[in-house]
Amino acid sequence: MNVSTGALVRRWGGRTVALTVTGIGLYVVAPSMLALFGAWPQLRDVQPWWFVVLVALEACSMASLWWLARLALAPHPGPGASGSPPRGQVGWGTTATAQLAGNAASKVVPGGPAAGGVVQARVLIRAGQPPAAVASALTAVGLLTTGVLLLLPVLTVPALVIGPPPARQLQLGLLVSILLAIVIVGCGVTALTWRRVLERVGRAVGYVVHAVRRGVSPQSVATNLVAQRDRVATAFEGHWWRAVFAAAANRMFDYAALVAALMAFGVHARPSEVLLAYVVAQALALIPITPGGLGFVESGLTTLLVLIGVSADAALISTLLYRLVSFWLPIPVGAMAWAGWHLHRTTRPDPAGNAGI
Repeated sequence: MNVSTGALVRRWGGRTVALTVTGIGLYVVAPSMLALFGAWPQLRDVQPWWFVVLVALEACSMASLWWLARLALAPHPGPGASGSPPRGQVGWGTTATAQLAGNAASKVVPGGPAAGGVVQARVLIRAGQPPAAVASALTAVGLLTTGVLLLLPVLTVPALVIGPPPARQLQLGLLVSILLAIVIVGCGVTALTWRRVLERVGRAVGYVVHAVRRGVSPQSVATNLVAQRDRVATAFEGHWWRAVFAAAANRMFDYAALVAALMAFGVHARPSEVLLAYVVAQALALIPITPGGLGFVESGLTTLLVLIGVSADAALISTLLYRLVSFWLPIPVGAMAWAGWHLHRTTRPDPAGNAGI
């Protein structure tokens, strides 16, 4: 069978480039990863209950995403599109399985977020959710969680200014996470409720961007921002408060896990400065060079913790503990969720009739 060169390039070209970039990225961060895992024996000094605390916080962070996805997929009253009957509510088990499997895929596959989204969508569609509804819901979830992440740097500056000055009160970081969640909910609901407020914010940001890139106008930035807001508002119609709260809880429980990892080693640092390190680390996780920002997050977080006054050894082992629970542990959990779902669907008829998906 003859296969054209163009077809081969289209099929494998992008994958080859992605694998090459990933390989280069892993080569660059290999020394820092070796140093990080070289600190593994020091985990024996951690009290066992700290592992329980971190796992519980990360479980709450993931559960917030499950809740958010269920809200986005919640059926609206009345008939659906084209007069079809409204779809049924997706179950907690299905939502959790889809998110866990997609999250695991995003951490091991180059171009992780896209691959993870495909896996998550596949599980939801096989569970009986319409493909269009799934695509819209996952897009809205991504936009809202990304919006919360982009809001955190804005909130970090006041936190640095008015944060508790005693350097020995890192435990207040748990209180800071609660206060930030409340502020995030207020900002999110304001953006979803008052469209004009968001438009003005978009124009203000547009003026700043325009000063750097002359081709970008303030009105275009405001228009794009409002358009994304409308997509989120439509997906979470009737559930705005809960949706924003779930998105805020997802980030703040994760931040609290980092605080707990530092407390496990008796680190003294201001929670507002730890928040700054967390925000930058989450931004590094979005770099598509390695899956889940592997290597870049560890290097960046360790460096930032040292810059805020944490000793190099404590910063290294705390980062290892935090990433062990937030990055590595979800991979086998997601793999088991995927295997369980795959086994279950082979013994149960497909409610959506999507056998080929």
